[in-house]
Parts: sequence; structure tokens; C-alpha cells
Amino acid sequence: MNWEDIFASRASRLRASEIRELLKLLDQPDIISFAGGIPDPKLFPADEMQSAFSEIFSSDIQDAALQYSVSEGYAPLRAWIAGQMGKLGIPCDIDNILISSGSQQALDYIGKLFLSPNDTALVKWPTYLGALGAFNAYEPHFDRLSDNGNRTPKSYQDAAEQAGGNVKFAYLSVDFANPTGETMTLDARERMLNMSEALDIAIIEDAAYQALRYDGDAIPPILALDIKRAGDIEKTRTLYCGTFSKTLAPGLRVGWVCGAKTVISRLVLMKQASDLHSSTINQIAITDVAEKGFEAQITKIRKAYKARRDHMLKALETHMPDGVRWNRPEGGMFIWITLPEHIDGADLLEKSLKTQKVAFVPGQAFFADKSGTNTIRLSFSLPDAPTIDEGIKRLGILLRETLEMTN
Repeated sequence: MNWEDIFASRASRLRASEIRELLKLLDQPDIISFAGGIPDPKLFPADEMQSAFSEIFSSDIQDAALQYSVSEGYAPLRAWIAGQMGKLGIPCDIDNILISSGSQQALDYIGKLFLSPNDTALVKWPTYLGALGAFNAYEPHFDRLSDNGNRTPKSYQDAAEQAGGNVKFAYLSVDFANPTGETMTLDARERMLNMSEALDIAIIEDAAYQALRYDGDAIPPILALDIKRAGDIEKTRTLYCGTFSKTLAPGLRVGWVCGAKTVISRLVLMKQASDLHSSTINQIAITDVAEKGFEAQITKIRKAYKARRDHMLKALETHMPDGVRWNRPEGGMFIWITLPEHIDGADLLEKSLKTQKVAFVPGQAFFADKSGTNTIRLSFSLPDAPTIDEGIKRLGILLRETLEMTN
């Protein structure tokens, strides 16, 4: 039997994540990795988590924690999240919140809910690789999303019709985006709302890094701006996807979607058909830790990651040769590197692993059209300062050698 003959057509679109493959390198002690956007486990609230789980097993909530639960999620956690949303200018109640198994599951459900084959998803060039993977299974067309107003709404719709479908949503990571670290300005967010209204499409706002701001003033989420225009969350077109993976602990796989109840109720049905509900005990533990010390945890990790970002920026200034450019993100976990046009990031990685023992992510993986070959992504969240210094120094040596050979 040839299994390939009976797979669904969508199976041919499934691709291994280059980042997930690179994470295997973390088990090799001689590799300096700037690849995965991985929180530092030394910054996890481990003592608080231990206390939370101990309390669960020493109280009358133990049975509920180990039992099946509702698909919407643990009500006290949803209430806490709703309170946090309110602080961001997003007034809502628990029925506007669905708990997901990490925000990645939410993206998969959103793709399933909105995308028919040949429909168009608008995404940035580059964009989060996990979003491309989640949406790709539903056989869409990807079109390049511009937030500077140089494309008309009609141009998007015309392109979508030529591809055999309709524009369904725009996907955006607006604060310290993965992979670029860029933040959308307030004007760009307003323009995005204008365009989505003209096209009558949804906006998917991926806020995985929203809490990790190190410089500058916070900008209202698109959902907050949408509510301000519409007057009520039930009249909005924006879905906000959040997660505890970058702030508390990724291993517990707890994220959420916030939006109009009409959409949330459909996502709940998908949750019921998929995994019934996210881990009850993990939701209860997250609630306990968040209620007792979320702000303190955020303060701690912001201080640590800001120092590492600054250290990597300084190391880049010291060791990178002329012709290599990078940005200065105001938060998040990533610095985006643009190499001279004739240098391929994938080839550079292959050489780097062999000669310098430094890992990073080639930028091409983040482009829906597989352009961006002369870009790479570096993450500063996991390595300490000496490791950052040594790794960037090695990369600088490799790039100088590569430029000398190609000039």
C-alpha cells in the first residue's frame, strides 16, 4: 500500500518547521544557538509553579483539576485574562475568551474557520513561520500585506479572485514581531483597520510578545482601536491571540483568543471536535501564578531580556563587517539581520554549523514566496552575555571570510 496515494490533497502542503528542526541543535553542547525564540528556563517562575501544583493536590480542587472540563476554558483564568484585556483597552467578559493549547492552536483553528481552498490570507513579507504552517494546511493563497498604504483594497481583492477565492483575513504580529522584531506604528494600525473595513475582512492580531516591551511607549492593540471605532467588542472584526508561553512557561501550553462572541462560539465548537479542552490542571496552576505575581514576573523577564538585547546589539556593532544591517527592536526576542544581496542565509548557516558552531534561522523560511534569501534571524532570549559575545564574534569572522571570498 502506498500511503501517499490516499492522503488528502492538503497533506502535500505540510512542511517541517525549520525552527523546530534547528531546536534539536540545543542538545549539542558545542553549538551556540541564536535559533529558537526560547524563553530562558532560569527565568521561569518555578517556585511559584511548584507551590501552585502543591496547592492543587492539597485542596478540594484536586478532583476538578484532574477531570474533564469545559471547552471554553477554566472560568477563573478566563476572568483574569478578561481583566488584563481591559487594562489594554479591550473591555470584555469571559465569554469573549477561549483558552487554547498555546496560541499556535488558536492559529490553526482560525485557519480552519476562515480559509477555504484558494482563499487569500494577507501576511507580511516576512511573517511568523508558525502562522504560515497553520494556515497552509487549509490550502490558501498568500498575498503580501502592506501597512504603508501603497496598495489599494481593490488590488488585494482582484488578486484573490484571480487565485480563485476571496480575501478572508490579514494576519499581523504588531508588537516586536517574529521574526523581525518590528512594531507597527499607531498610524499603521489605523490604516490596517481602514483597509480591513474596505475589504470587509477579519484581522488576526498575534500578541505573543506584547508584554515584552523594553523601550518606548505602549501602543494600543488593534482590537482596542477596533472597539473604539465600533463601540463594542461584539461589533469588531479583530481577533486577539495571546499566550503565556513567553511570560510564564511554554511547556504548559496555555494561550487564548479574545474576540466577538459570534466568532469565539465557533472556535469553541472546533475545540470540542479537536482536543475537547486544554489541560485543566495547567490552567488552574497558570491562574494561581498569574493572580499572585504576573506583574512581578513581567518586570523580571523584561529586565533580563532587555540586557541581552542591548548586549547583542553592542556585539553586532563590534563584530559585524560593513554591508551587514540590523534593526533595533523595542522589545521581544529577535534581531533581524539583512546581509549583502549575494549572501544566502541558508548557505551561511551550513558553513556556520561546520566551522563556527553557531546556529541561527535563515530568513527565507519566513517569506511565503520564499524570497528574503539574504536575511537571517537571531534570538537573544536564551544565551547569556559571554555566549552572545562569542557567538556574534564567530559570526562576524565567518561573514568577513565570506565577503572576502565573494568580492
